[in-house]
Amino acid sequence: MLEDLAELEAAGLDELAAVADAEALERWRVRYLGTKGRVKALMPQMKKVSRADKPAVGKRLNEVKRALEQAFSTRKASLAGATPAEPWIDVTEPGIPMGLGRRHVVSRTIDQVPEVFARMGFSVAHGPEVEDQWHNFDALNIPRGHPARDPRDNFYLSGGLLLRSQTSTIQIRTMSETTPPIRVIAVGRVYRPDTHDATHYSMFHQVEGLCVDRRVTMVDLKTTLFQFARAYFGPEAEVRMRPSFFPFTEPSAEVDMKMKVKGRWQWTELGGCGMVDPNVFEAVGYDPQEWTGFAFGLGIERIAMRKYGIADLRWLFENDARFLRQF
Repeated sequence: MLEDLAELEAAGLDELAAVADAEALERWRVRYLGTKGRVKALMPQMKKVSRADKPAVGKRLNEVKRALEQAFSTRKASLAGATPAEPWIDVTEPGIPMGLGRRHVVSRTIDQVPEVFARMGFSVAHGPEVEDQWHNFDALNIPRGHPARDPRDNFYLSGGLLLRSQTSTIQIRTMSETTPPIRVIAVGRVYRPDTHDATHYSMFHQVEGLCVDRRVTMVDLKTTLFQFARAYFGPEAEVRMRPSFFPFTEPSAEVDMKMKVKGRWQWTELGGCGMVDPNVFEAVGYDPQEWTGFAFGLGIERIAMRKYGIADLRWLFENDARFLRQF
């Protein structure tokens, strides 16, 4: 009996070492440790063992059973963490072709808008996103104590700096460094702590326009904006100007365009415009008796929304490939 047990243990361990997958391991378990397996089959043989040998044989039988069970558990764990013998992927199969990338809707609009204004004689100007308060407020006729300087409406930084709240700061930098006549536009990011909704975001892009020359009038401003709208959106574009107020322009107006928001066509503000206030000219050293000019600031995201039929501005910044892939 002891010889049979030794043979059983040796045979079981040898076969277990050759097991290569889960199916073969289960077959081994049934053959050796199952209810009709070889270990169970030896138990009835205990009746034939003499009373004097039964303690030693019984102990040995339990040792063999435990050894095979432990070896089975170890082999099962090793197979669970092993690399499959066959690859999961057929490396000879042709790969999935990668789609070509494309520019984001906002980036595309930033490229296209200056091209339209370039045909009207506007060049491109640039300026920093982190500004001082003189360029962002003082030179734009926004005095201390004005609601536009409220910390709740601006992103202030240390040292009296802030993230610019409008690209009008580039107007000031351009006029401070250039002698009229001037005709420039500037495109860039601006920052305001607005509540995010379908037409507002805390970071967005503006296109700023400035024209300074002798005898510039409100008619020139209206013509420029209406010509841009029809050149960029098509001759059917619906645009209007409404009287408004901005500290740095006088008179001032809002520029609206009809666009679809949440499935419904409605007038949506694109930005503001007006004739440059004489106080702004004086801040940069221009003689307001000699020079006149107009300025405007339009939202790039809202231009993109109207151009591509986008109902919610927030979709532009969610990086959802399903949405971006449409453009």
